[in-house]
Amino acid sequence: MTAPLLSEPGETLWLRVDAGLPMAARREAARLARRLGLGPDRVASVEIVATEAATNLQRHAVDGALVLRVALDGEHAALDILATDTGPGIPDLSAALRDGSSSTGTLGVGLGAIARLADVFDIHTLPGRGTAVLARFHADGEQPACASGVEIGGLTRPIGGEEMCGDTWAVRYAEEPARSAEGAGDPLLAMMCDGLGHGPQAALAGEVARNAFRTSRASRPQAVLEDLHRALRGTRGAAVAVVRLDFPGRRVEFAGVGNTTTCLVADGRRSSLLSSPGIVGAHLPRTRTVVAEAGPGAVLVMHSDGLSDRWAPGSFPGLFARRPPVVAAQILREAGARRDDIGVLVLKEATP
Repeated sequence: MTAPLLSEPGETLWLRVDAGLPMAARREAARLARRLGLGPDRVASVEIVATEAATNLQRHAVDGALVLRVALDGEHAALDILATDTGPGIPDLSAALRDGSSSTGTLGVGLGAIARLADVFDIHTLPGRGTAVLARFHADGEQPACASGVEIGGLTRPIGGEEMCGDTWAVRYAEEPARSAEGAGDPLLAMMCDGLGHGPQAALAGEVARNAFRTSRASRPQAVLEDLHRALRGTRGAAVAVVRLDFPGRRVEFAGVGNTTTCLVADGRRSSLLSSPGIVGAHLPRTRTVVAEAGPGAVLVMHSDGLSDRWAPGSFPGLFARRPPVVAAQILREAGARRDDIGVLVLKEATP
């Protein structure tokens, strides 16, 4: 029996800032909300939040995007509205969060209303650099308990000019949940996959890898890579990293092939876990498992080479205490390139 899937990318729309952004954001957010089964009143709240966030980007962002994302966590689903921009940031966040407040920085109008209407609200701002704002609406109207004990958030974005993305990720239990009825505290497996190149063939490789990861019975990173290697034969192949994450046991096991980045962030520093050269699906080298300690407060970050790996945790004060989608958005905003597909995944222990 395969272990239960926890999370993988749902439908994700990247809306760039232009004259039609507020209308497009309102329309697409409402469509996704209805698809998730939200009732008329909550769809109306989604429309207000999407319009406010889009209007703020349109008025104030130097460069920005609105991301609409279906977030999957076990059997639960939610709609994420994520606004990210490069700009002067918000100098007085407390004032900006008051309903009706205006700001000369970015995303200063309507933040209070967004925070009030959303089921989950989070924000991180860097003076002189930019801001990420998350508004989440749960399909059932209430925030479910974090069954795995781990918060998960990831983003994918295709290269400019393409609609399909070859980068993907997924998270599942390593084995059948055993430590508790809900699975809290049980080890997880997380995968980051970068299908070679970009476009439909890269996206196909990513889809094959994600399906193989989902159905694999393996519980250790090396064995998972071997299953993915067999599945990816006949495709372009991919760079793949797999982590077995046990936060209660303070232990991480890692194996990777190809050019991806995996690191643990703690106390303003990062510890990288290094992959072996090769291509999963074409040439699988003899990999080795790297074991590392995941101390209290550690955050796991995995991303494709569409992001520069030169980012430093110390340059993002306060970021790694925020929710994973906000962490992913800020790293992508600062380190992402438009000339490649991008995938980034963040996992951290859930706060009580």
